[in-house]
Amino acid sequence: MTTVRTRIAPSPTGDPHVGTAYIALFNLCFARQHGGQFILRIEDTDQLRSTRESEQQIYDALRWLGIEWDEGPDVGGPHGPYRQSERGAIYRKYSDELVAKGHAFPCFCSAERLEQVRAEQMANKETPRYDGHCMHLDPAEAQRRVAAGESHVVRMKVPSEGVCQVPDMLRGTVEIGWDRMDMQVLMKADGLPTYFLANVVDDHLMGITHVLRGEEWLPSAPKLIKLYEYFGWEQPQLCYMPLLRNPDKSKLSKRKNPTSVTFYERMGFLPQAMLNYIGRMGWSMPDEREKFTLAEMIEHFDINRVSLGGPIFDLEKLSWLNGQWLRELSLEQFAAEVQRWALNPEYLMKIAPHVQQRVETFSQIAPLAGFFFSGALNLDPALFAHKKLDATQVRQVLQLILWKLEALRQWEKERITACITQVAEHLGLKLRDAMPLMFAAITGQASSVSVLDAMEILGPDLTRFRLRNALELLGGASKKETKEWEKLLATLESAPISS
Repeated sequence: MTTVRTRIAPSPTGDPHVGTAYIALFNLCFARQHGGQFILRIEDTDQLRSTRESEQQIYDALRWLGIEWDEGPDVGGPHGPYRQSERGAIYRKYSDELVAKGHAFPCFCSAERLEQVRAEQMANKETPRYDGHCMHLDPAEAQRRVAAGESHVVRMKVPSEGVCQVPDMLRGTVEIGWDRMDMQVLMKADGLPTYFLANVVDDHLMGITHVLRGEEWLPSAPKLIKLYEYFGWEQPQLCYMPLLRNPDKSKLSKRKNPTSVTFYERMGFLPQAMLNYIGRMGWSMPDEREKFTLAEMIEHFDINRVSLGGPIFDLEKLSWLNGQWLRELSLEQFAAEVQRWALNPEYLMKIAPHVQQRVETFSQIAPLAGFFFSGALNLDPALFAHKKLDATQVRQVLQLILWKLEALRQWEKERITACITQVAEHLGLKLRDAMPLMFAAITGQASSVSVLDAMEILGPDLTRFRLRNALELLGGASKKETKEWEKLLATLESAPISS
């Protein structure tokens, strides 16, 4: 009997997402329930955005929740390497095989030509897709141009007519028309694979038997299925999990809901409660109980109990469930968890140097530094009144700083300062003009300990959360303002942050 093997394959390009934890949990439970293995693979072929810092955050966030894997970049295993960036020669071999078999072809089209074709298709109300221009090149001529070093990608051939039968464990057979499929790029001009080729090759070579992934990938399933067919490989069983949604039913996004797992750790949620809540996303225990452990979920897990209605990720409901967990702790356990969260020597030693020089008695510490132990702050709009800036400019400064900090991967005081300085200078301001707004948003006070040091200590999740809350308090950005400010951000991005 074949051993069940599932996997999670996150991209290390940002904060560890709740959606990643959700998919990881269901893959883990499915594998464990069948006595199988769960693998973690890192999809880091996006060289511009992938970082080792983000990779480490993924490990830390999943382990904080209690999710462990049998094989992965950090634990090893018989099917490594487990980072796609270290598997380049493998992908080139299989890409060449597809070209040799006539299932794929080198494409030399420039970005300008592709954009022109796309524009013409849209003008004619056609589905934008590659027009097959290079597919008809003589293979010998194409290989000569490749050997000469001409820039190219490798595209897969796809049928233009008929439908693909996609077998989904939750929905049964889903029919998707081939006329909706593009000739997918498999190898990029930089020699790295796209998601589609790497995904299929890795899942096959790593013996993955079941793929549980988000339903946003369902429309592109025919391309994956066709690749399995081209290689002559047995495809794994496919299961497309419903997307997590905000309370307004929109797709879960950081604009409306904190999506980083580390945010919930910093806010003081118990990992057991967080995992419990994620486990309730579109799934329920046979007896419908709301509170359960990971071991209980694995024991009773049945993929057929997954509901296709978009599960709502509701912060109020999560807080309620966390309260249930907290109240079931003994007093000793409760005190220990509080200490582990924030009253531990490591965290206090970060804060102490900034507090010691500003207090005359210990009783002054809480009023001065209480924001270090808070989540959302009770902000006074009067704090954002500015001598130089009107209300619109205040919101603009806060929004641009937030966007810059959302893209910051190495969370250090110098880089945080550089982000804020860059925004201020771009708007014709000095750093000191922006700082009163940062004090107000981050500390809830007009003055306090160094707010730049405080931001480094609080970390990216709480800092960004408080900036979003401040913006919301001040009315946020209109659609028109968002468009204008995003253009301004683009000009800002061309000036790199000094390290």
